[in-house]
Amino acid sequence: MFKPKILKFLLGGGLAAVLNLALIYLIIEKLGFNTAFLRNIANVISIEISLIFSFFIYRTWVWTGGVWNLKEVFLRQLPLYHVSAGAAVIVRVFLIFPILDWLKVNYGINTIIGALVSASINYLISDRFVFKNPTKKISGTYYPESLAPALLVNSSIRKEEPITIDSSKAVKTLSIVIPAYNEEDCIVQTVHTISNVLEQEKIDYEILVVNDNSKDKTEQLLQQINSENSKLRYVNNYYPNGFGFAVRCGLENFTGDAVAVVMADSSDAPEDMVSYYHKLQEGYDCVFGSRFIKGGRVIDYPSHKLIVNRLANFFIKVLFGLKFNDTTNAFKIYRKDVIEGISPLVSHHFNLTVEMPLKAIVRGYSYTTIPITWRNRTTGVSKLKLKEMGSRYLFIVLYIWLEKHLSRGDYHLSKNRPLLDQRFKSNG
Repeated sequence: MFKPKILKFLLGGGLAAVLNLALIYLIIEKLGFNTAFLRNIANVISIEISLIFSFFIYRTWVWTGGVWNLKEVFLRQLPLYHVSAGAAVIVRVFLIFPILDWLKVNYGINTIIGALVSASINYLISDRFVFKNPTKKISGTYYPESLAPALLVNSSIRKEEPITIDSSKAVKTLSIVIPAYNEEDCIVQTVHTISNVLEQEKIDYEILVVNDNSKDKTEQLLQQINSENSKLRYVNNYYPNGFGFAVRCGLENFTGDAVAVVMADSSDAPEDMVSYYHKLQEGYDCVFGSRFIKGGRVIDYPSHKLIVNRLANFFIKVLFGLKFNDTTNAFKIYRKDVIEGISPLVSHHFNLTVEMPLKAIVRGYSYTTIPITWRNRTTGVSKLKLKEMGSRYLFIVLYIWLEKHLSRGDYHLSKNRPLLDQRFKSNG
């Protein structure tokens, strides 16, 4: 559940919001500030008083200790807190609201997300810059009084230390699942490039392409490749059309010890797949790539999609207390038992890219992150439609968040490991 500092922060913010509403009512209704100009004055006064009120609540209840002289509090901390709260409001009003409105997200949900993101920004800035204790200095930087922000580090779900595995669990065969819908322009190149790299690295592999009922020549091309390369096979998606359905079909049919989900448009670098494979051998259950850490790259990313991507990933990062910052990217690798442990998957579309890693993290599987390169497709048409996916992404994020906080660990690896081990033994 939430750590005490986070609960105190939210309660303090709630009290300040109640005070703000009470002051607006009092000033407008009781003191007669009824004209448009006077109502604006009432808003400014109520916001400023509630802001100062919340500052002292946080200063005495959330970020305790530190320096309490007049110069520190009124000339440094209080002005910085105004900047922090102002930045949070600006992001909420001019960035979060317009983007979610453009994505046609319900207004009520839009408001909730805006409030959560705004509060998170205010918390993080306050923790790192406003209420830091200048008497404690570590490695050349001031150490915040709250230690590590609970929103960023959550040891109960973050497991990035290598674990010891017995040799029988070493990854011997790597499966590559590629969903493909009308990809005649690029599927041959994608398959050949992956195959060549894995052959050079002497990695045993299978490539499983899921033809998502394509209307072009994708299936004929897959038949031709299959006749040339026995390690390439394809299945026709037996679910309704959709990226999530196609991936789920592939996850039900791969035969390797681990599986990587790869896009058909050659946007994912095969060399990163090799890095995934070797990192998995260190004992991790999953390896997640990030395009937005040191060493990661994005090439020709459309700017509007990049902005939405970073906001969505920031929201997920804060909501789940992660350091991982590229949850929405499909290109990740999982051991076979992880796929068993996060099933059944429920996403029909691209929100599956969020469901799989978040479920793996929340359910206790170990993971690490490495930098990867992503290149925008040069042929064909992207199937991702942001306006259609906004509410679906939000649904799956909140669904897994509720599991994390309300399921009492019913789906956590610690409770289900004996059941999974027995299932794998019975499957031979």
